[in-house]
Amino acid sequence: MTDRPEIVCICGSTRFAVEMDAANRDLTFAGVIVVAPGVFPRADDHEITDEQKTALGALHLRKIDLADRVLVVNPGGYLGESTRKEIAYAHATGKPISFTDPG
Repeated sequence: MTDRPEIVCICGSTRFAVEMDAANRDLTFAGVIVVAPGVFPRADDHEITDEQKTALGALHLRKIDLADRVLVVNPGGYLGESTRKEIAYAHATGKPISFTDPG
């Protein structure tokens, strides 16, 4: 490990919360600082408003800014609209991007 651990931002659809948690765990045990989506909508949670969804999307872009690289969690190759926007943003800012499923 170097003086400052690598920072990885996890991106992907919130439908893959379990897979994102696993990636977070694996990266953390490998000595990586992980930034990831902070809210996962679930049936038993409160509804997320459109305004909150917009704010969370903007916040996630700032997380990408903090990261050294981006890991896209995309089982089966799935990329939703928000994830595609995050990938485009990461690409535009020169962040290396990898995928859990090259699909």
